[in-house]
Amino acid sequence: MTHEENFVADEVPLPRIDITRPHQARVWNYWLGGKDNYPVDRELAAQLRDVYPGMEDIARHARAFLGRTVRYLAEEAGIRQFLDIGTGLPTVDNTHEVAQRVDPTCRIVYVDNDPLVLVHAQALLASHPLGACDYIEADVRDPDAILDFAAKTLDLTRPTALMLLGVMGTIFDDDHAYRLVGHLLDALAPGSYLVFEDGTNTVNPDAAAEAERMRDEGKVYSYRLRTPGEIGRFFDGLELVEPGVVSVSRWRVEAGVFGVPDEVDAFCGVGRKP
Repeated sequence: MTHEENFVADEVPLPRIDITRPHQARVWNYWLGGKDNYPVDRELAAQLRDVYPGMEDIARHARAFLGRTVRYLAEEAGIRQFLDIGTGLPTVDNTHEVAQRVDPTCRIVYVDNDPLVLVHAQALLASHPLGACDYIEADVRDPDAILDFAAKTLDLTRPTALMLLGVMGTIFDDDHAYRLVGHLLDALAPGSYLVFEDGTNTVNPDAAAEAERMRDEGKVYSYRLRTPGEIGRFFDGLELVEPGVVSVSRWRVEAGVFGVPDEVDAFCGVGRKP
């Protein structure tokens, strides 16, 4: 059986994969040009694109932000361990690929609550032999399970990058969301970093309001859009890396021939634990 035959989502439904309901990771995979999605995911992606033109731009800028932050952490901050929660479906320049390009001894633990993500990750995300990759099917709502598993691969007494990209919008209650992130950070050593990105309702508020209306009517997956200020609260007690909390399209990006990219409705930041 060829690689392609193994991973044609429409033809080979994998065990325990619910292909009757759209899933965030698969919708984003579609926007990023991937093939690991189902008709129900593509249908939802089209509906969201109709009410919120430019969703693909948000997804691609968020992906590029991941690459820039991992390079920064590995090259400039000296981080060699990454706990990537909500990893999403594998595409190009995944966390371990960017990090191990800088230092092949980097160690990465991937976490996601979609079994399809973990099936693909185990098959496609192979570590450099000098480093390590491991995978856990778990939910950010169970931080202790994540930390217990991560400790098998990572030395949590050493600085670690906690990656939470496009994840905490699944937690609607703000206090609960802040407590979960705080719980994870409390378990990490001084000198660790939080890398955070999530959807906002600021750049295009009318479109965001329409998307939220669809969510409230049960037409799309549940997701809580936060303001940049609310996202900034996740960094309370941390030392924010310049340029602070900004649109993912603006975090340490170089201006191109058309200048600095426009803001998109996903904001991000990187903070260091003292």
